[in-house]
Amino acid sequence: MGRAKEILVKVINSKIANDFIKKNHYSKKVVPNSTLHLGCFLDNKLHGVMQYGPSINKKGTINLVEGTGWNEFIELNRMAFDDYLPKYSESRCIAVSIRLIKKNAPQIKWIISFADGTKCGDGTIYRASGFKLVGIVDNTALRLNPKTGEAIHVIQAHHLKITNEFKKWKPFKGKQLKYIYLIDKNMKITKEVMPFSEIDVQKAGMYKGKKITVKERKNKNI
Repeated sequence: MGRAKEILVKVINSKIANDFIKKNHYSKKVVPNSTLHLGCFLDNKLHGVMQYGPSINKKGTINLVEGTGWNEFIELNRMAFDDYLPKYSESRCIAVSIRLIKKNAPQIKWIISFADGTKCGDGTIYRASGFKLVGIVDNTALRLNPKTGEAIHVIQAHHLKITNEFKKWKPFKGKQLKYIYLIDKNMKITKEVMPFSEIDVQKAGMYKGKKITVKERKNKNI
């Protein structure tokens, strides 16, 4: 793991976290309901941010794990790192963040996160961090606003009260992938856990914004 072990992960304020995400995340956007902001530091400088918060769709998510209480799960909704960090840094930072959540918020039993296979990737970091793949669907939630050229999510459209207009916009081509990490290993996922090979079967492979299969990446050692 090399220097990745030297990375310090700690709570930072929301403004610093949001500024970093806007600069380094592919979407250039933050999720406004993020409540836990973690900075990843190496050589005394900030080089990564992870943001956790309530799931953007709690009612539609809570039943993914049997017996989950209303406040017993959390969403990793933004994560970005710059190019300074060494290999394996992302999975190292996620592992530390999970330990921090387990220690300081023991009521949290599991984590959900999503990989955007239309513009970013298929979740390589999640798989390396022990997350389970529980869903691959054609993207309908992320669409292009033809007036502004901006990518808008269905939930964002709802809050902006432009749902009817949103439905007329063209979805970005690709898949959305859903991942779950069980902090409490006694909890049970209610959906079928999919083998990672299903990513290539469903042609959902993407890495750093480019369509490429998982198999191709392994062959090229990417």
